[in-house]
Amino acid sequence: MRISDMNWMDVEKRVAEDDRCILPIGSTEQHAQLSLSVDSILAERVSLEAAEPLDIPVFPVMPYGLAPYFAAYPGTVTLRVETLISVIRDVVSSLERSGFRRILIVNGHGGNQPAGAVANEMMLDLPHVSIKFHNWWNAPKTWAKVQSVDPSGSHANWMENYPWTRLAHAPAPRPDTPKPAPDMISTKAAAPEIARDILGDGAFGGDYQKADEIMLEIWKTGVEEVRAALEGPWPIRS
Repeated sequence: MRISDMNWMDVEKRVAEDDRCILPIGSTEQHAQLSLSVDSILAERVSLEAAEPLDIPVFPVMPYGLAPYFAAYPGTVTLRVETLISVIRDVVSSLERSGFRRILIVNGHGGNQPAGAVANEMMLDLPHVSIKFHNWWNAPKTWAKVQSVDPSGSHANWMENYPWTRLAHAPAPRPDTPKPAPDMISTKAAAPEIARDILGDGAFGGDYQKADEIMLEIWKTGVEEVRAALEGPWPIRS
């Protein structure tokens, strides 16, 4: 249930019946031949599919996160850590004022981990609220599925290559052979311009694409784990 398809009266009625909601967060950053919005697309879609049978509201995905290491790639947007923390704090506070007491933050970007820390911190001041921070792509069952397919699964390679993250309207050339793994230790210690020189197209190595049937099995597991997080348990003080 998209919050965009609801008005304030719908929300008021809904929270009186069920006080759960989802806040997806992503990033706008280079993903080699894939969309710049991969992390946002995946976080929002997995949230919507997981929430649909439960009629739980899903708020619009937050499209910006922490991506300073990709700043030399055109189109990448990166927030400061303090900005991300402030936005998460303000959004969660708004959800709490609306009556939501069980809030699932579904994260699609590895760089957004500070958002999980601030969520935990907020429960010190909001003991009547339960907040979960869920990295959908590396939740236990989903990550195990990825690893069983190919341990190389990582940023901008096959692991993020779904039919809905490809640029079908203007497909970029996709190499048919695996990319050698770049020097990630040097990449993490480098300024953005140097990191771009090391990474080249931006993918972290390995195959660029797997068969869609393989990816859809991984996706199904991801949706199921998000739904399980929604269903509980939700430790909360009344």
